[in-house]
Amino acid sequence: MSSAERGTIRLETARVISQLAYDAGQYVLRLAAPECAARAAPGSFAHVACDGTLRLRRPLSIMRADAGAGWIELLYKVVGPGLQALATRRAGDEVSVLGPIGKPFTPHAERPRTLLLGGGVGIPPMVFLAERLRVPGAAGWKPLVLMGSEVPFPFRTRPSATIVAGMPPGSIACMPLLEEWGVPSRLASRSDLPGCFPGFVTELAGVWLESLTAFELAAVEIFSCGPTPMLAASAQLARRYGVPCQVSLEEFMACAVGGCAGCTVEVRTPHGPAMKRVCVDGPVFDAYTVF
Repeated sequence: MSSAERGTIRLETARVISQLAYDAGQYVLRLAAPECAARAAPGSFAHVACDGTLRLRRPLSIMRADAGAGWIELLYKVVGPGLQALATRRAGDEVSVLGPIGKPFTPHAERPRTLLLGGGVGIPPMVFLAERLRVPGAAGWKPLVLMGSEVPFPFRTRPSATIVAGMPPGSIACMPLLEEWGVPSRLASRSDLPGCFPGFVTELAGVWLESLTAFELAAVEIFSCGPTPMLAASAQLARRYGVPCQVSLEEFMACAVGGCAGCTVEVRTPHGPAMKRVCVDGPVFDAYTVF
């Protein structure tokens, strides 16, 4: 296995362990990538070479990482020839991976009621963060994961056995993996999926936040990843209820290591507006500085 290093970012030749296909062109890819797995954190991503004939890599959020076993998992939806090529990879194939890249989410112990919002391909960092918040030694955290999708979810949903106060009647669908971890979750969709809240995931989040007392709100922090309109709605929610919010931005990237500055966004700083690179200054930002 060959590797090179740029700071904490490693280039390695990973091996496909498995690739599972789901409805609507969604895939969960597990790669043997021990160097990336050892350093990955919720919110970081990998820059993946999808095919030898394509020059540009694709940035994919890391959904899970096991440093001990040396693997990472990536969830992606096929859009364009690059990810279409990646979807053809099978167990044993080699894939070039650059990662982990980016500034991860930073939960704060004084706000243990973490509200994790994932929309579509923004779901992976929320699963990763939920897993980190439930490991031994993370006692005190109370994560709630809300996910939204307009196509079938990339997992088999089921009714939750966990009661979550403040949830609308009938909103009972959950992600089984999170349920097994003891992390409550609920799903939202405008596509009439069974057991899902009939609306946007941020609308479901608003229902839950509205049910909290001022004392409970003082312990809430929002983490969000998904399409830009969803992130803007997350920031609006945070402002409405006076809670902090971190968002993971999605931008097109070329190099993904800060060299090309092709993924810059304007961010408000104490010294005025500044252009920040989503790849290495982010992808996670304080929502109030972006929206």
